[in-house]
Amino acid sequence: VQLQASGGGLVQAGGSLRLSCAASGFTFRRATVAWFRQAPGKDHEFVARIFRSDGDTAYADSVKGRFTISRDTAKNTVYLQMNSLKPEDTAVYYCAAGSRVIWSSSFKISNYEHKGQGTLVTVSS
Repeated sequence: VQLQASGGGLVQAGGSLRLSCAASGFTFRRATVAWFRQAPGKDHEFVARIFRSDGDTAYADSVKGRFTISRDTAKNTVYLQMNSLKPEDTAVYYCAAGSRVIWSSSFKISNYEHKGQGTLVTVSS
């Protein structure tokens, strides 16, 4: 199983980026998929997730209204559209997937069986 995150880069505050998480050896349709981020010196922070069964989404308060998580089952890819980016959004962003994740455990990266390698997002002020 491999998760490949991409789409990170350098953007000015107020700009947008779209991150992609593509899976091989694993079907996202049967998985809960989430994005986490880790800023230097900090723990992993939950950003957003999309639930496997009904596509229910959840967002961290810090990104609500600015970020949107979505999935394309035909391409086996999950996206994170990030708008109105702020310098505090700067971090390495990781996608994670799990087939046994339940609602209450979906906010911790350690509860996901599969994790990608991360893509760096830098927002300049």
